[in-house]
Amino acid sequence: MPVANNPRELSVSLVAVPESSAAIVYGLHEIFSCVGTAWENLTGERNESRQMKPRIVGMSDQPMQSGFGATLVADHTFDEAHHSDIVIVGDLNLEPGAELRGRWPQVIHWLRDQHDHGAIICSVCTGSIMLAEAGLLDHHEATTHWSAVDIFKRCYPHVRLKAEKILVPSGTAHGIVTSGGSASWTDLALYLIARFCGAEEARRTAKIFLIGDRSDGQLPFAAMVRPKQHDDSVITACQEWIADHYASANPVAAMAEQSGLTARTFKRRFKSATGYAPLDYVQTLRIEEAKQMLETSGQAIDDIAALVGYEEPNSFRRLFKRTTGISPHQYRVRFKAIGRV
Repeated sequence: MPVANNPRELSVSLVAVPESSAAIVYGLHEIFSCVGTAWENLTGERNESRQMKPRIVGMSDQPMQSGFGATLVADHTFDEAHHSDIVIVGDLNLEPGAELRGRWPQVIHWLRDQHDHGAIICSVCTGSIMLAEAGLLDHHEATTHWSAVDIFKRCYPHVRLKAEKILVPSGTAHGIVTSGGSASWTDLALYLIARFCGAEEARRTAKIFLIGDRSDGQLPFAAMVRPKQHDDSVITACQEWIADHYASANPVAAMAEQSGLTARTFKRRFKSATGYAPLDYVQTLRIEEAKQMLETSGQAIDDIAALVGYEEPNSFRRLFKRTTGISPHQYRVRFKAIGRV
């Protein structure tokens, strides 16, 4: 895979042609722009993740009406010399019976060149037709929108179509990745983020954009909001202490003792400085740590409860469900699989 100018920055090119869906192009652009930055801005949690730099590439840099009516504006053109780490062709609005042979010659040449230089070539929905037209899917497994199956049978018989699948990585070192219906662009985005920036960053992105099962509302996606910025050095010292000792017994009393303040004064100053009551702050830290363990490990839930400071597992389960809206087991199932195929 090519190395971007910044080793922490991944270059992502989003193809824009008149048939493109602007919603998917701009949606992918926004999500990738937030990788490595948005989580720290929202929560204050330090983020060392690799960042992604999306750009829209089109025939010209002039505004263009897309196939679904919205306007697309490219950042760069196909004539410019630039090799990407990832290229994505989004959903294409194609008229019934459209002639596909010989369509998009400039884009096809550019796609092949990007592929030859090591770019990961991806598609969303009917964008796989452009990849097939470029010959990049020949003798490889791929998926597409269910409505395009007949097109593949008629025009691209050498593609091993798996239309029942949502996401199909194929080719040498999974250098080609196709995704199914138009809504599958979020699955593709999380897969790419997990693959190149880590599963933890993919989970963070899913939480920021509420990607996935939203039947239980927003609580399962919520994280500890960045505490207020303040200049109370006594409370800052308490925050630093509790970050390492949140699982200790009677943590609020211990912080008050550390501060040298009376219990009442400590609680008042802590709430004023951070925006959290001390007990809420501790419980939120504990639940956030439990989430991390549920997402990344196979430890038993009772063991996780003990590790974050709850001797009684049922108390932990009740607090976890009150905080997140779902049980620890449901949370593990929902978030541990994000970014996987």
